[in-house]
Amino acid sequence: MAESLSADVVVIGAGIAGSLAALKMVKAGASVLMLESGPEIKRDQAVEYFRNSPFKGDFTEPYPPEPWAPQPKFIPVDNEYLIQKGPDPYRAQYLRGIGGTTWHWAGQAFRLLPNDMRLHSLYGVGRDWPISYQQLEPWYCEAEYQMGVSGDADLSSPRSRPYPLPGIPLPYGFERLKQRLAPLGYEVGIGPQARNSQPYDGRPACCGNNNCMPICPIDAQYHGGISARKALDAGVRVVANAVVYRIESDPQGRIQAVHYLDRNRESHRVTGRCFVLTANGLESPKILLLSTSSHHPQGIANRSGMVGRNLMDHPGSSVEFYADEPVWFGRGPMRPGSINNLREGAFRRTRSAVRIDFANTSPVRYLTERLVRQGFYGKALNEKLRWQAERFVLLKSLLEMLPEPDNRVTLSQTKKDAWGIPKLEVYYRFPQYVHRGYDQAAADFKRIVAQMGGRDAAFSPRGVYDNNQHITGTMIMGNDPENSVVNAECRAHDHPNLFIAGTGIMPSCATVNSTLTGTALALMMADNVLKTLRGAG
Repeated sequence: MAESLSADVVVIGAGIAGSLAALKMVKAGASVLMLESGPEIKRDQAVEYFRNSPFKGDFTEPYPPEPWAPQPKFIPVDNEYLIQKGPDPYRAQYLRGIGGTTWHWAGQAFRLLPNDMRLHSLYGVGRDWPISYQQLEPWYCEAEYQMGVSGDADLSSPRSRPYPLPGIPLPYGFERLKQRLAPLGYEVGIGPQARNSQPYDGRPACCGNNNCMPICPIDAQYHGGISARKALDAGVRVVANAVVYRIESDPQGRIQAVHYLDRNRESHRVTGRCFVLTANGLESPKILLLSTSSHHPQGIANRSGMVGRNLMDHPGSSVEFYADEPVWFGRGPMRPGSINNLREGAFRRTRSAVRIDFANTSPVRYLTERLVRQGFYGKALNEKLRWQAERFVLLKSLLEMLPEPDNRVTLSQTKKDAWGIPKLEVYYRFPQYVHRGYDQAAADFKRIVAQMGGRDAAFSPRGVYDNNQHITGTMIMGNDPENSVVNAECRAHDHPNLFIAGTGIMPSCATVNSTLTGTALALMMADNVLKTLRGAG
């Protein structure tokens, strides 16, 4: 007989957002139960998988999916879990397991700019947030101190507290680009990173293994598995391999229970006073859309029809070239610095803002494979590789998308996974706003290549963009219940005891990695849940 489970707060999704919210709530005295569709992830095992795999560029490779918790995978072939229906591809690489996708993230922990949250008021595009940057700022600080963010500048995002850790110094090559690009107005700076610059919170300082993506072998880089472990130690009950497939509501809209399938396909019903949804920007709307009933024919929290819509990410373009001096990229963390002074301006009325990352991934494997394909071997291969590896530079742009309802995920009507749950279909289209952002990034790339005396420059083509795995939107927050899913408290408009947090509720994605903002929102949400439990909210 299935065990009956119940708690003050039931959290769906044990990634960084859900785990830190759960930790905060249990410390405040609430009983908290956390359900995660995937398994426990063990770092030593993931490192071993990475070492043994030939697909070093596939971030999901160290984290094989379970039959009951499939996840998108595109290498060596598309497993068609995320079914592409739009004119442009959306190849999200996320994980289902305790700790979630931050197991393979870059560790970049940027804040939004204040204006990123007022796009419609300032520029007549996109949406405004129902809260201001100043209102969210205390929870930015809380998230940074939980994660141990290192940094040395506010990057135009005002702060009330210093970073918990000093910034990680730029590698030699980044310093050379910083010096040579300064006359052109490009400001190369240390990026804020959830990566220890010195021992912090029982974990070591980064020693520059240079495979932060897909796995930090020494735990110097923060991830959601650390959050989940803290939550467990503090008293949160964590149930792994629990695939939530239905949220149950009474006719008045109050959530009564959630239902999940375990790895034996046995169904369980879990009751609570408040419910929190923090799966991710694709799996959370899937659960909501699955939860139809006569009272909620479009699914839970979907009276507006906005669940699954307004999907955003950061389309990326790139250039690679050989500098006229050795720069030795590939030493230290993989994303230690970037150009951040292209993110804001009146141009946002017509085109994407741009941020330029310096990709510090060691180029040796990439260049070796290419030279071998070109027919080099022996002494000639060594000489060519030595010259190229010391001068190779790869720059990547992150382009801003706007929330557009047509960019969306829906449930497949024909395809199901092994546990009988519909797969996701995604419709995705890059608008002219993004293409014009590409044009600006290409112009910046050309100036940088020329300034560095670059040769053999190769630019990614217009309209063909990398995906940066920053899933944003799909359960957007706003003041109007007719065009948004949650309100300024992260509370579902349609359900007084259902809260949703993480990157999926963000009304804008700007140009920076979304994890820190999603986590700050989750911590803000946790305080609102606690107020509700006390009868004050």
